[in-house]
Amino acid sequence: MDELEILKKDWQKNQKFPKLSKKEIYRLLHKKSSSVVKWIFILSIIEFCFWTFISLLVKDSEVQKRLDGYDIDHVIMPLIISGYIILAYFFVAFYKNYKKISSMDSVKLLMKNILNTRKTVKHYVLFNLIFLYISIIIGIIIEVSNNVDLKLITAKFTETADYFILYGIVAILTLLMMVLLTGILLGFYYLVYGLLLKRLKKNYKVLQELEQ
Repeated sequence: MDELEILKKDWQKNQKFPKLSKKEIYRLLHKKSSSVVKWIFILSIIEFCFWTFISLLVKDSEVQKRLDGYDIDHVIMPLIISGYIILAYFFVAFYKNYKKISSMDSVKLLMKNILNTRKTVKHYVLFNLIFLYISIIIGIIIEVSNNVDLKLITAKFTETADYFILYGIVAILTLLMMVLLTGILLGFYYLVYGLLLKRLKKNYKVLQELEQ
């Protein structure tokens, strides 16, 4: 049993710290919540560095060379730039949440900031999933429009009026890919952020009890 549970039980039973136990619990919650939000900020930076490192590793791959030959910078660059801008917004939001939660001395403000932090993390995960879906769809469109082999396959299906079958196959494969990647990413985000959010939720519930 951690120190938070001990203090909470002592406060509820009124056996120890009759005047200070509530303050002690709040201070401990404040410290724990601040630590959690700080780790959310740190992990988001580490995650960003990790994916940047992966993108650098695949820069010289055959797939990347083929994409470079398509002359599609007018499509890829806006997507990349907008992605970095939105990620920068989330980094700033995580840092602001940490600074706010570190300096506040009100139970209500702490509760509000815990809720804001949880909301920000959920929006961050949602953005990454949506950005992934958009990237997959754009990537498929680029390949179908520029890849010579795929153009030949598309032409054959068009000649036989079976292009709906082709589009159906592409749609099914795309959906399967999205489902697989969504499962992987959600599992990853649960391990990275989900457990931290559970701690914040636990702290929030105890703060509610303190207020009551």
